[in-house]
Amino acid sequence: MPARPTHWLLKSEPHVFSFDDLWSAKKRTTMWDGVRNYQARNFMRDSMRPGDPILYYHSSCDVPGVVGLAEVASDPYPDPTQFDASSKYHDSGSDPNDPRWMLVDVRAVRRLPRVVTLADLKGERRLAKMAVVQKGSRLSVQPVTEAQWRIVLELAGVDG
Repeated sequence: MPARPTHWLLKSEPHVFSFDDLWSAKKRTTMWDGVRNYQARNFMRDSMRPGDPILYYHSSCDVPGVVGLAEVASDPYPDPTQFDASSKYHDSGSDPNDPRWMLVDVRAVRRLPRVVTLADLKGERRLAKMAVVQKGSRLSVQPVTEAQWRIVLELAGVDG
């Protein structure tokens, strides 16, 4: 059985929820709601643990890339938006006794001294297998190896 992933990359469109939004949140923490992809849900539900480090990635913008560091701040729990009829993430088929969608809380840790752009990631041969650089990779929650984590921090100018 493969080891549980312990490092992550979370994608967010900055016009929807930027790293600055997370940084400005109460206790720099928010729930990572609205995920409606089963593989991403499974990562949050089955693999993410409090304290796991996160690369915060801005997508669908002029310069996509890793902009900050965060951490998983809670155990997984049901995404309340699935039960809220006024939410764009409402799922009328989800049963409160057996919720379909899970989430974790995410806490901002630090801004990076420089953005590690998608071009930077693609240009680094040691990151050739990183999920975010793969053609067609659209998953908003992705595992990152410890080696990939260290390389991204190196590219950002962060020690350790």
